[in-house]
Amino acid sequence: MNAQGRLDVGAPVAIIDIGSNSVRLVVYEGLTRSPTPIFNEKSMAGLGRGVSVTGRLASDAMDKALAALRRFRVLCDTMRVEDITVVATAAARDAENGEAFIRECEAITRVPIRLISGRREAELSAMGVISGIWQPDGIVGDLGGGSLELVDLRGAQIGDAVSLKLGALALQDRSEGSLKKAAKIIKQSLGDWPGLKKLKGRTFYAVGGTWRSLARLHMKQRAYPLNVMHEYLIPASDAADFAQLVERVSAETLDSIEAVSAARRPLLGYGALLLEEIIRTGKPSAVVVSAAGVREGLLYERLDPEERDEDPLLSAASELNVLRSRAPLHGEELRGWTDAFMASAGLDETPGEKRLRHAACLLADIGWRAHPDYRGEQAANIVANAAFTGVDHPGRAFIALTLAYRHVGLSEDQISPRLRELTTARMIDRARILGALMRVAYLVSAAMPGILPRTPLRCEAGRVVLELPPDLAALANERLMGRLKGLSRVIGRTAEFGFAKG
Repeated sequence: MNAQGRLDVGAPVAIIDIGSNSVRLVVYEGLTRSPTPIFNEKSMAGLGRGVSVTGRLASDAMDKALAALRRFRVLCDTMRVEDITVVATAAARDAENGEAFIRECEAITRVPIRLISGRREAELSAMGVISGIWQPDGIVGDLGGGSLELVDLRGAQIGDAVSLKLGALALQDRSEGSLKKAAKIIKQSLGDWPGLKKLKGRTFYAVGGTWRSLARLHMKQRAYPLNVMHEYLIPASDAADFAQLVERVSAETLDSIEAVSAARRPLLGYGALLLEEIIRTGKPSAVVVSAAGVREGLLYERLDPEERDEDPLLSAASELNVLRSRAPLHGEELRGWTDAFMASAGLDETPGEKRLRHAACLLADIGWRAHPDYRGEQAANIVANAAFTGVDHPGRAFIALTLAYRHVGLSEDQISPRLRELTTARMIDRARILGALMRVAYLVSAAMPGILPRTPLRCEAGRVVLELPPDLAALANERLMGRLKGLSRVIGRTAEFGFAKG
């Protein structure tokens, strides 16, 4: 029997990334606009350690990487994955014995290995950010063990790019373990790339495990309410201050250091130095972490142009709607039903707000299997911590708050104050309005399709009117009127039923 929790999106797709610090296998459910990992494992082989000094891959690092690849091949066979792409980056391309190592890797994986150039790595990182962040604008920095790729990005347009030998392991080796020497190397190398000057006032998108580890430390020290790294935003000045702290003290003394793997800890200072210099030179407005990089770029590149143009958030919301809702078509109808209401109510709405509303409508019924007392909490938690992309943290909080209001009511007593901290007063107000709309919609339709198009809700002359056709007139009762009045109070109107003539 096929797993009922899996989407019918074709065969699974695997990416094996032989990097300078880690060797990783990620298996995705299928080739889609919003790919979902079904298996993810890495081995910290440290292939890049010493390459910048000796020019060769160390035998112990190769042994560890090859052992990981043997395991990955068995895992792919176990999961019946036939679509496998294997790429190798800086360590393998820079080492004298890299070619021989690649041949050993190919014998194990039984797949031709793509040894990608620095420029190609930068392009793939940029495509990964395009795939995972809605309408990005800034410079992507992908920090690996052997190299740092920087690439200018405006929407889906990839601009100037450079690959520098500033990977965390490479810096550690070249500086002989001295952060002071590393700072000089960084300053000189970054100063040679004029593209960094284009970062002023824009966003720096941080890709790579070392920078994710820094961001996780920052998140833990703030007691941040979400545990999602993708699109975690740090104001540039705050990021620079935190980087200086990491440079100044031993990693082992940092608060919440247990959140970072032991293999990553010695590299934190080098990642911090790089981040501080990029902020000092480029003057971005913020640093945003991207969990999507080269691997996601490889998948995005394979999509048709029409698929690339899809909204990743709405794509992911549609998939969750199919997997978890009682009637997925109802979520689609809810979008149109709320569209008509918003237009009649004269509530101004930006394209970004409309996009979030549509996503919330698709996700509105994902908590229905939970006990009624916990549906709001469960639905909010699913959204707040889901693996989907294309939405920032305030947007996640908006959708989570909307679903909480939809289930527990419009009172603030049972709504997470930590989630409200991530949003604005306007977003909270819109979440309450949308939650109130959903409370009416689900009571009148019982979550079944075909009803909402026949029961339009509109504002007219200071009233909120729910129109019911003759065969549905019996739906009008005190409970439904109570929901209608709840919505009316939120937007300052009165409520009534309208009965269409047969």
